[in-house]
Amino acid sequence: MKQHIIINEMISSDWNQVREIFIEGIRTANATFRTEAPIWDEWDKDHLNVCRFVAKQDRIVVGWVALTPISSMQAFFGVVEVSIYIASSAAGKGVGSRLLQQVIDSSEQNKIWTIQAMIFPENEASINLHRKFGFEEVGTRKRIGKLNGVWRDVVLLERRSTKVGVE
Repeated sequence: MKQHIIINEMISSDWNQVREIFIEGIRTANATFRTEAPIWDEWDKDHLNVCRFVAKQDRIVVGWVALTPISSMQAFFGVVEVSIYIASSAAGKGVGSRLLQQVIDSSEQNKIWTIQAMIFPENEASINLHRKFGFEEVGTRKRIGKLNGVWRDVVLLERRSTKVGVE
C-alpha cells in the first residue's frame, strides 16, 4: 500500500521535525558543510519566507525544502539556492520529487528565475533528483570548503525558469 504524502507550507511549529531531518543529513557528512543544525530564528532569517515546504506522512515531517537568496543585490533578486532534505525512512518514495516540483512552481509564482544547488559529488541521489527537474551542471567547485578538516568539492547545478525572467 502506497503511503499518502501531503505537501504543506512550512510553519514554525514544523521546525523540531525539520531540524531532526537536517541533523540526519548533517550526520551523513554528504549533505551540508554545517556541523550542527541552527536554531529556528537563525534558519528563518537566512531563508526566504516564501517557497518553504514540508512533506508529511501521517502528520510526521518526512522531508523539507526551502530557498536562500544568493545575494542582497537587486540584480540577483530572482536567484536562489535550494536546500532539500529527505528523511532516510522516506528515501526513494518520491518525496524529493514532490517537494522539488512544489518549490519550482512556487518559485516561479514568486518571480524567481534561477535556482541553484551546490551538492557534494558523493551525493549522487541528490544530483540525479535535481537533473530530473531540469537542473544543469555548471561545473565543480574544487576544494570550496572544509568539512571536519577535509577539503570538499561541490557540484554546482542550476535551473533557469522558462516562465520567469525570459524577456
